[in-house]
Amino acid sequence: MLPNHPERGQIRLENVLNALGNPLRLTVVRALAAGGECSCSAVLQGIPKSTLTHHWRVLRDSGVIWQRPNGRENLLSLRRDDLDARFPGLLDTLLGAVHHDALTEETTARNLAPR
Repeated sequence: MLPNHPERGQIRLENVLNALGNPLRLTVVRALAAGGECSCSAVLQGIPKSTLTHHWRVLRDSGVIWQRPNGRENLLSLRRDDLDARFPGLLDTLLGAVHHDALTEETTARNLAPR
């Protein structure tokens, strides 16, 4: 059975924001934005398969990712063109904010470390 993917015009902002509001799913989106298409098993390791399946469904049903079968596994890719067409600048802004937050946390941790 092939998964359902909304058409570009059916992608709704509230669904995208809900999908990206989860840290695990945001990590997936960051990985796909940086590395392109990859297998489901390669994105996150050490997470139960049932949990991953739930997160893939939320990302797919919201229009954030494409999921397609490839042999015995599924490949994931970011729907950047569709997201940029529907909500210009949203994805870049979110990914930039996540990167900025990660740098801030790293700097704070370094400054608070015992010397």
